[in-house]
Amino acid sequence: MTLSFPNPSRSFDATRNRVQFWGYDSAIEVSFFVEADALKKLCPDMRNAEAGFLKAFDSVRQRIHRVANRVYTRGSKGSYAYILAAADF
Repeated sequence: MTLSFPNPSRSFDATRNRVQFWGYDSAIEVSFFVEADALKKLCPDMRNAEAGFLKAFDSVRQRIHRVANRVYTRGSKGSYAYILAAADF
């Protein structure tokens, strides 16, 4: 199943040091979290602050969406939340 990403919103979760974004499988909203280590792997020169994480996310958004589509499996989890780690990239 291919997800859609019509909502460009993303937010930085300082407590867990990751960026959250959302995909949609028809009417089902699916939460994704990209860990800081994954963003650092994709953008090694990024700054270690909220603005740096969000800028890094924006610069590789399409790649992140492709990985989100690859790891998502409809109905395989009860929570509809996925964490994308450095190993996923």
